Amino acid sequence: MTSALDVVTFGEAMLLLVADRPGALEDAASFHKRTAGAETNVAIGLARLGLKVGWASRLGTDMMGRYLIREMSAEGIDCSHVALTAAQSTGFMIKGSVLDGSDPTVEYHRRGSAASHMGTQDIDTAWLLSARHLHATGVFAAISPTTLPLARQSMDLMRAAGRTVSFDPNLRPTLWATREIMVDAINDLAVRADWVLPGLEEGRLLTGESTAEGIARFYRARGASLVIVKLGSEGAYFDGEHGSGHVAGFPVGKVVDTVGAGDGFAVGVISALLTGCDVPAAVRRGAWIGARAVQVLGDSEGLPARAELEAAGV
Repeated sequence: MTSALDVVTFGEAMLLLVADRPGALEDAASFHKRTAGAETNVAIGLARLGLKVGWASRLGTDMMGRYLIREMSAEGIDCSHVALTAAQSTGFMIKGSVLDGSDPTVEYHRRGSAASHMGTQDIDTAWLLSARHLHATGVFAAISPTTLPLARQSMDLMRAAGRTVSFDPNLRPTLWATREIMVDAINDLAVRADWVLPGLEEGRLLTGESTAEGIARFYRARGASLVIVKLGSEGAYFDGEHGSGHVAGFPVGKVVDTVGAGDGFAVGVISALLTGCDVPAAVRRGAWIGARAVQVLGDSEGLPARAELEAAGV
């Protein structure tokens, strides 16, 4: 039977307000409204490439929630499992404008948000298993004590049903009580995935290994069928069932905003693997989309449409 969906993801979408000028946030005269969220960035990117994507979440009935569900629906994402509630508000974040590739100032306003009240009761098993792939990140798992078991159970259900699961650690240390709790929880999620996608510095913190090869061995030894370690401008290292290797990065004329680059990389890898590409080709596509993402302001603005991908030959 053909799956109703290609990919599903659980995650918090937030309203993103980007300052109109570089400098201190309090000096900005106005802010540009956009969408933000690690999981929803990936959902948007995959939908633009023609995959059928479902997103499960919870939003407030406020202006921010109405804006977010409208934008996600306009991308062609199945939002049938996004609940709207008047009991809690939608999370939002404020980001400084950067034009030089430095890390922007970011203020998060998500504590007690609608999405943070999600739990295992929000899993519609039939809907989840209608998809052939689940993408999870360490962000959603970290936002509350109830979203972590949701992440675990959704991953377990998909693995038990023979579906594939990808996991991006996407570390947010400020969301965890301690570094030790974060490391234990993230590694516990990683071992439930088929494809693990850490960045080099993330991998070092999580595994204690110093090299991409060591990080990959750590997760491969714990059951991952494929580990891809992101190396920034240097590309990525992969280790999977059919071998290992390095894929070079794509040249970037000017780095504008690095936020969302890892999500773009995940879009490339997942879309390629689900459409039958081999691992080196998938990593190459991920590197290409990641390079695009850092050249524009905004979390999802650099994610390509299918025609752009085909024109680039990746």
